[in-house]
Amino acid sequence: MQSFPLLAGLRLLLVALHLIYGAVLVALLFRLGGVPWRQRLKRIWSRQLLMLLGIQVESDESDVFRIDSGLLVGNHISFIDIFVINALLPSGFVAKSEVAQWPLIGWLCRHNDTVFIERGSRKAAHRTHQHMLRMLGAGLRLAIFPEGTSTAGDTLLPFHAALFQSAIDAAVPVHALALSYHRADGTRSEAPAYIDDISLLDCLMTVLRAGGLTARVTLAASFAPPLPNRRHLAHRAHQAVATALERAHGAAQALPLIDFNPEKREVNRAEGTAQPLRNEAAIKT
Repeated sequence: MQSFPLLAGLRLLLVALHLIYGAVLVALLFRLGGVPWRQRLKRIWSRQLLMLLGIQVESDESDVFRIDSGLLVGNHISFIDIFVINALLPSGFVAKSEVAQWPLIGWLCRHNDTVFIERGSRKAAHRTHQHMLRMLGAGLRLAIFPEGTSTAGDTLLPFHAALFQSAIDAAVPVHALALSYHRADGTRSEAPAYIDDISLLDCLMTVLRAGGLTARVTLAASFAPPLPNRRHLAHRAHQAVATALERAHGAAQALPLIDFNPEKREVNRAEGTAQPLRNEAAIKT
C-alpha cells in the first residue's frame, strides 16, 4: 500500500531533476542557435516533462501545426498548460511579474521569451505592450491566458480584452486554443487545476497520483488580420473556446459560462458578489 506514494515521490524527484536539466539547457545551449533551435529544445524538454508527469498530449496536429506565428489565446487551468502548449507550439508567454520570483521556474521563465506584466501603472502597461509588439513583429508565437486566472476547467471566465490589442497593432493572426485534461476513461479531470490555496508542490503530487492523464488541445478558431476591435475579438475568441470545450467535455459535462457582458460584471462587483479564489497566472487586464 505504500508503494504508490513512494512511486509518486520518486517521480517528483525526477521532475525536479528535469527542471534543473532545463536550466542547464537554457544556460549552455540556448545561445548556440537561432529561434528554430530554441523552439526545438523547448518542445523536446516540455514533452519529456509531461512524460514524467504521466500526461500525454492529444491534438489535431493537422490544424495545430499550421500555426507558425501570431497570438495564442486559451483557457487556463494550470501552470502545466504552458508545457502542454510548448510541447506542440513552442511559444513565449505573458505572465504576472510574481512568476519571475518562483524558485527555478522563475529563472527558466526569465530566459524563455516570457513577457512579465507589472501592476499599477500605465507606463508599465506600455512597456508590456511594446515588448509584445516586438515579439509578434519578429514572427514569434506569443501565448496569453486572457481569463486572467486559472479555473478547475469546469467553467470559462470572461476574456479580458487589453492584451488582444498587441495582435491588432502588430497585424498578426489570433489563434484560440481550448485546453482540457481527461482521465483514461475520457472524463474530465481536475487533478492539474492550480486554484484556491493549493501549492505548486501539492498540485504536482495530485497530478502524479492521478495515474495518467490526457491533455487535449483543440484549435477552436483562427482570426486573420485585419482584426476587429479588441473587445469584439476577445468575445469571438471566448465563444470559440467555449464551443470547443463543450465538445471536448461532451454533452453530459456541458461547460457553464460566465456572462461576458462587461457592464453586468461591473454591477456584480458593485454588489459585492463573491469570487472564487484562484492562483492568478496572468494579470487581469
